Amino acid sequence: MSVVNSDSGDGLIRTGAVVFCVGALATIVTFVPLFLHLTPLPTPAYWASMLMPLGFLLALVGLFRSARAQRRRADAA
Repeated sequence: MSVVNSDSGDGLIRTGAVVFCVGALATIVTFVPLFLHLTPLPTPAYWASMLMPLGFLLALVGLFRSARAQRRRADAA
């Protein structure tokens, strides 16, 4: 039987993935009117696109935290 340890970075990885997906969706929604020659969306819609790199950063930090915790467990064993 295997034991699954929930590292401190797992929550950050999941949160980062959700934030990244919301930012990707916002990016698609804001650029579609530009390609279809429709009225551009207001500025806050473009700021929502900045959630994509923020989500990527959160997931990356969570990945590093998880790797450090795994490394500490391996060193302790």
